[in-house]
Amino acid sequence: MFIWIIGLVLVVLLIALGLPIAFSMLIVGFLGLITLLGLDPALAMIGQIFFDNGMNYTLSILPLFLLMGNFVVKAGLADELYNTANAWLRHKKGGLAMATIIACGGFSSVCGSSLATAATMAKIALPSMKKYNYPDSLATGAIAAGGTLGILIPPSMILVLYGIITSQDIGQLFLAGIIPGLLGILGYIIAVKISVSINKKSFKTQSALPLLEKIKSLKGVLGIISLFILVMGGIYSGVFTATEAAGVGAFGSLIIVLIKKKITLNSFYETLIETVKVTSMLFFLLFGAILFSNFINLAGLPNDLRNFLSLFNLNIYTLLIGIFIIYLILGMVLESLSMMLLTVPIFYPIVQDMGGDLIWFGILVVVAVEISLITPPIGLNVHVLKTIVKDNINLKTIFKGVMPFVTMDIVRIIILLFIPAITLFLPNSIIP
Repeated sequence: MFIWIIGLVLVVLLIALGLPIAFSMLIVGFLGLITLLGLDPALAMIGQIFFDNGMNYTLSILPLFLLMGNFVVKAGLADELYNTANAWLRHKKGGLAMATIIACGGFSSVCGSSLATAATMAKIALPSMKKYNYPDSLATGAIAAGGTLGILIPPSMILVLYGIITSQDIGQLFLAGIIPGLLGILGYIIAVKISVSINKKSFKTQSALPLLEKIKSLKGVLGIISLFILVMGGIYSGVFTATEAAGVGAFGSLIIVLIKKKITLNSFYETLIETVKVTSMLFFLLFGAILFSNFINLAGLPNDLRNFLSLFNLNIYTLLIGIFIIYLILGMVLESLSMMLLTVPIFYPIVQDMGGDLIWFGILVVVAVEISLITPPIGLNVHVLKTIVKDNINLKTIFKGVMPFVTMDIVRIIILLFIPAITLFLPNSIIP
C-alpha cells in the first residue's frame, strides 16, 4: 500500500500552493499517522516529538550558533576580512573577486549562514568591484557563490540539522566539512581565473602593497581566527562539547562586539529577537521533518525503495549519482533547507543499508544543497543579492555570473564522491 506516495504528492502540492514547508510536512505527517495508527496514537506521537525534541539539550546548539553569527555580523568582521584578503590580492587580475571568495569563506566560518554571508559581502565587495570595472556578472556571481560556503564550512546550521536527523556526531560533521570547504574556495578562485581569462573586458587593478603593509593587514582577521580556534579547537581538544562550544562562541562573539563598540542596548535587543525568530522557524522545520519522517517510515517508503533499487543491482556510487541528480532538479523549485529536510529522512536509511558512511553522505548532501542556492529559478543567494543591488543588475546577469561557480561545484562533488578519503580524513584522524 503506497500511502507514502500520496503523502509526498500532498506535501509538494501544499508547498506549491504557498504553505510553508514546515506546516506542509506537519499536516501531511499528522494526517498520514492518523490513517496508519489512528487519532490517539498520532496525537501521542506528535506530542512526544515536540516535547522530546524541544527539551533536547543538543538542539540548544542552533540558537547559540545563530547568536554567534548575528554578533559577528554586528562586529563588522566581514569588512576587516575583505580588506585583509584585498591587501594580498588587489594587484592580480580578478584579485577583488578572489578576495571576495576568500572573505566569504572566512566570514562563513564564524557566521554559519549562506544568506547572511552573501548579503553582508554584497554591501562590502560589490562597490569595490564596480569601481574597478568588473563585469556585473562576475562581481555578483562571485558574491552569490562565495556565500554558499556558509552552509559547509563549520559551524554550519545545515550540518547541525543533518546530524540531529541522522543521529550523527555534529563535531565529526564539522571536521568533515573543513577540507571540502577549502576545496570549494580553491574551485571558486579557479572559476574566477577562468572567467577573467575568457572575458575581453579590461580589468583595473590596484598597485601591490609592500610586504609590511600586507602583514599589518592580517590584524583584521585576528578576531575571526581567534573565534574559530576557540570554538573548533575547544571541541577537538576535548575541553567542551559541540553544544558547549556554541555557547562559548556566542559569548566570544559578544566580547568582540563590545571591544569594537559596535553594539548598543537597542541593537543587542534586536539581535536577540532576530535569533529567537530564526530559531523558532528552524525548530518548526525540524519538528515537521521528524514527524513526516516517522510517517513515511511507518508507511514503508524505505523498504519499498530498497526493493525497487534491488531490481537494478545498483552500487553505492550509482545510487548517489541518482540522488544528486534528484537534488539538482529539486533545487530548481525548492529552497535549500526545505529540500534537505524533506529528502534526507528518505535517502539516508538507504545509503546506510548500502554501506555508505553517513558523515561522508552528509557532506555530499550539503555540497549538493550549496548548488541549489545559486541555480535558477529559486537560487536564494541570487535573490538575496538582487534585493540588495535592486534595479542596477537583473537576475539574468547574476545567474549568468554564477554558472562558472556551479560548474566548479559539480566538479567538487564528483571528486568528493569518488574519493571519500578527502571528506573522512580529518574525522578519522581526530577523535573529539
